[in-house]
Amino acid sequence: QVQLVESGGGSVQAGGSLRLSCQASGSADSRKCMGWFRQASGKERERLIMFYTGGGVTYYAESVKHRITIDRDDDKNTVYLIMNSLKPEDTAVYYCAARGGSWSSCRDGADFDYWGQGTQVTVSS
Repeated sequence: QVQLVESGGGSVQAGGSLRLSCQASGSADSRKCMGWFRQASGKERERLIMFYTGGGVTYYAESVKHRITIDRDDDKNTVYLIMNSLKPEDTAVYYCAARGGSWSSCRDGADFDYWGQGTQVTVSS
């Protein structure tokens, strides 16, 4: 029911910023909970941030909590991940994901039903 398309990745120098986009379509009820993840080469997927569209942020990863924010454009059905002070360790494929459910289900550990294709972020020193 839901399609997600990420964009905005690219190559930046350390200390720079990027704004990643996730444009969503399909049933709004099936994407009440959304999140951003990343996976670096050779490493496990990391959960970065989760938010409930009817509320707000429900989870921040400790590793990035002071360097990321989210924004949204409801007219475009798009959410944004804004990353500042980028480090080489931030190099990864970044994904957005969505699921339905209630506020209480939009927590760390929740499974997501829908995923985008990912967008590559490469940070050079």
